[in-house]
Amino acid sequence: MNEFLKNIPPIHPEGRRFVLMFGGATLLFFLLSPILGWIGVVLTLWCGYFFRDPGRVTPEREGLVIAPADGVICALEKLPWPEQLKKKGPAVWRVSIFMNVFNVHINRIPIAGKITRLAYLPGKFFNASLDKASEDNERQLVAMKTVRGGEIAFVQIAGLIARRIVCYLDEGQTVTPGERFGLIRFGSRVDVYLPKGVEPLVEIGQTTIAGETVLADSRAGEPRRPGSRS
Repeated sequence: MNEFLKNIPPIHPEGRRFVLMFGGATLLFFLLSPILGWIGVVLTLWCGYFFRDPGRVTPEREGLVIAPADGVICALEKLPWPEQLKKKGPAVWRVSIFMNVFNVHINRIPIAGKITRLAYLPGKFFNASLDKASEDNERQLVAMKTVRGGEIAFVQIAGLIARRIVCYLDEGQTVTPGERFGLIRFGSRVDVYLPKGVEPLVEIGQTTIAGETVLADSRAGEPRRPGSRS
């Protein structure tokens, strides 16, 4: 039993009050109807599962860009940085990761460096897998300078069900790869704007694990490597 409990990931602090709320509602449901009560039990368990915060093993080699979110690569395209980050320059690769309601929603820092700019934009709540979500949905934008002097940006985007973006970062803050920096409730997307000249090492449809999957290698200097399903 102890071994089983040790393998259950902890609940992120942001989710504890939601689990308590779901649990309280479940008790009321049982007073009304056993069927409603058991539905409440299932929803409470799902809530705890949604806010799970498992540990991760992050590659530590300098220059690696690590996935900031669990999910699936839903888009790869070359675009300029969002205008809200006030940076002009050539288009860079944007890697978009879609998180459904069953993915871990804790977001992690993709590379070592310093936060240079934050910008929050209210918006709509289209399905996060759609291209227009990057322009129209509520989002939190983050720009940072890497320890190698390059620049990278990532954007938390609220989805169809998500109604709350949480970001703990401050401008001027020094961060490390794999460090937790926030989350999005419930179903969402994270875009990563790679440093200039850096090619992605992932493909559309590929599954990512926050803090572990390598999106790109800024030291490699090799061309993009397309993948295929098998």
